[in-house]
Amino acid sequence: MKIVRILASALLAAGLFAGLFAGPTASAQFFLKSYDFRGSPVAGTEPELGMPMPGATPAEIRAGLVWNLRAALNVAALQCDFEPTLMTVDHYNAMIRDHKDELKGALDTLNAYFVRTAKTKAAGQTAFDRFGTRTYSAFATVAAQYGFCQTASKVGTEAIFAPRGELGNVAVNYMRELRNSLVPWGEQQFPRAFASRTYMYLPDFQPSCWRKGVYNERYCGSDAKKKRR
Repeated sequence: MKIVRILASALLAAGLFAGLFAGPTASAQFFLKSYDFRGSPVAGTEPELGMPMPGATPAEIRAGLVWNLRAALNVAALQCDFEPTLMTVDHYNAMIRDHKDELKGALDTLNAYFVRTAKTKAAGQTAFDRFGTRTYSAFATVAAQYGFCQTASKVGTEAIFAPRGELGNVAVNYMRELRNSLVPWGEQQFPRAFASRTYMYLPDFQPSCWRKGVYNERYCGSDAKKKRR
């Protein structure tokens, strides 16, 4: 019975500790408690979400969201592999395989949009290339790397478990969270840093200060006069 009580106490303590430090992503690669980047679903027309697509149809807007999601997870695969437990490379590769048809459809829809809204086919291709470059570069971050990488790992998991044909729903539900994670935040459990200065006082190690292995305080000084190292 004593062993059972000890085990029960240990499990209870572990549960309380986990509850204390649990963050919204339950991830502790970098912080005891990460910032909560969650946001509401998006329509795809919000100006803060990416490159504008004036005159786009609902299908074209959804294709743009899918492409933004692909870009975010691609950048994460390149930028976040320093922490293998995030599995950003695996998530991206699995998404490309599992959702290849929807991604191909988004690519074709976007290409058709830029050709339709440009004066010439060549101008449309140039506009599409510019859209892709700026979309990818918008997810590159240094200051907010930890938060972005953790968020991309979470969203990547959602992407690979989404049924085929529903990758757009993942983009709708998590694009704001991905964008929010580009703002740098730090530790949320203990947001203030505490610094303390510790001094170690050592005796004088000159041979004349020692007699038979004992420090000669009368000859070399008391603790108050010992050298600070």
